[in-house]
Amino acid sequence: MRLKKHKERIELKGEYIQLEQLLKLAGLAETGGLAKAAIQSGQVKLNGETCLQRGKKLRDGDIVSFQSFNIEVTAKNAGSVAEA
Repeated sequence: MRLKKHKERIELKGEYIQLEQLLKLAGLAETGGLAKAAIQSGQVKLNGETCLQRGKKLRDGDIVSFQSFNIEVTAKNAGSVAEA
């Protein structure tokens, strides 16, 4: 049985958002400490590869995967569900 992936878009207000901030904004981590733990334990992927850098700068087109969620980072003019 295959789990369904949930997709979401986060729209950038500026040039980038940090990985840890994105997890909190998307509601996937309640606190910075939980986001840090998830990232440093290798549970988070950035563009298909494990990312251990909680301060990694995410830009337009990046895709973050965590648990059953895929979050696409989009630029301001691309339309979105939420803002960063």
